[in-house]
Amino acid sequence: MSQTVDRALSILPLLAQGPADLGQVAERLGVHKSTALRLLRTLHEHGLVYRQEDQRYRLGARLFALAQEAVENLDVREIAHSHLVALNDRCGHTVHLAVYEEQEVLYIDKVESRYPVRMYSRIGKPVAITVAAVAKLLLADLTEPERRVIAEKLDYPMYTSRSTPNAAAFLKELAAVREQGWATDLGGHEESINCIGAPIRGADGRVVAAMSVSAPNVVVTAEELLTLLPLVRRTAETISREYSGTTRPKKA
Repeated sequence: MSQTVDRALSILPLLAQGPADLGQVAERLGVHKSTALRLLRTLHEHGLVYRQEDQRYRLGARLFALAQEAVENLDVREIAHSHLVALNDRCGHTVHLAVYEEQEVLYIDKVESRYPVRMYSRIGKPVAITVAAVAKLLLADLTEPERRVIAEKLDYPMYTSRSTPNAAAFLKELAAVREQGWATDLGGHEESINCIGAPIRGADGRVVAAMSVSAPNVVVTAEELLTLLPLVRRTAETISREYSGTTRPKKA
């Protein structure tokens, strides 16, 4: 039975490359045409493959529907949480997870610092979009026209002297973040708080969420916090692999 299942599943990657006829399927599987036909009929009955008028087979609509349903039901917070906790255990600083929804960047998870000085941030609360590292990561993944439209609509409050002053500066920073694959907020929202972040990607390589580590200057300097960047990026890559179901690290 396991061999039958293995052979049936082996047909799907073949058809993902394009329609194939019975002979091609049988040859790829190394089986007789009658065996290949039986497997194809079973997959056809479940809507996973479809037989065209030219008698070639292609992937069925049911397969795409299942894939879409699976993606929609993925909970990045549930997948990421244990990794965020592990990162917090290693570094001791506040860890955030954020997503971009309806023109806002929202925190959807937070692991508190072990140090007495705590950050004022809450799950479900929008972040300061023009300065936050997680916001830069999420917006940087949009297309250039999308980034430009959003940047031109935003206000640019000067929270500190290091805040992003205008749309041109914001777009320049987003371009840099997109190129390097990580982001910082070094005193841009609060003079005493620094933050580093990395993206979490789905199977298509697009950014689905962003995570960050934040700490006040009284605990670590900005330079000391930046030494944690490789650890933060590795954590984000681990979450990305688990979320997307891949086995190799995504290129940041």
